[in-house]
Amino acid sequence: MILYFLSFNGQEKGLHMLADILEKIDNLPPLPQTITEIEEFRKRADKDADDLLKIIEKDALIISTLLKVSNSAMFGFRTKIETPKRIISLLGINFTIFIAINETVQNMLKTDLAPYKITNEEFMEASSMSSILANLWLSKVDTELKEDILLPALLQEAGKFILSELLIMKNKSTDFINQQQNDKDIVEIEKEILGTTSSKVTAEIFKHWKLSDKLIDIIEHVDNIPNCKEEYKKHAQILDVIKTACNPTGILSDKNIEKAVKKAKSYNLDTIFLLESIEILNSRLKNNDS
Repeated sequence: MILYFLSFNGQEKGLHMLADILEKIDNLPPLPQTITEIEEFRKRADKDADDLLKIIEKDALIISTLLKVSNSAMFGFRTKIETPKRIISLLGINFTIFIAINETVQNMLKTDLAPYKITNEEFMEASSMSSILANLWLSKVDTELKEDILLPALLQEAGKFILSELLIMKNKSTDFINQQQNDKDIVEIEKEILGTTSSKVTAEIFKHWKLSDKLIDIIEHVDNIPNCKEEYKKHAQILDVIKTACNPTGILSDKNIEKAVKKAKSYNLDTIFLLESIEILNSRLKNNDS
């Protein structure tokens, strides 16, 4: 674990923050029973919608969250969705699972994200947009890969909550905010000040909660792709592109789209359907605002 956190920035800075990061992760409460059941259901080869419905119907908060998210403009449904059964029917089993896990994780970790110059609402919007963009893009490019990417796309930045809390606790917020001037890459700032990155911390959080090894492996090296396992390298590249486009400080802004397309080209990934998917998503949001 120590080597994991020191892989970027040298031992002195990594060790300086390591104990606090580990302590915060170790002190996290266990996942709610409903999410544990959903995660076990997710691992099954034979998934039945009625079985999932029985699980989520026991949790009013999850149902409320699913209704709120599924009725947002990002999905573009023309009629209001009012029941969990309808949610599963329209979103599909996997997407319903992903939203339930994501919203629960974010609510458990939620803290002041001021050091990142964003609100919790902006963070949650960016997470949702990331997964929807992944769904739109990969539906056109690689449907099999899509199922592996949707949940990591939602969750990969969850480590920001731990790091933000640590920055505030250590009185490093001002330094961290000042470093964000001149369009400096937030990942590089995390490495310099904290000795690790959000994606790495996210992976450790999910290890603590005993989520699937595949989910952890896909997220773990998003900010260090050369060291990623070959079987997950393309996954990490796609997550990096999506994270760039949906940066919460400027979700699908022209600047972030340009950066995302540049990364996609450098990874030899599709850009035609990426741009088409971004256009569809932006169109949905504009229609909702009009």
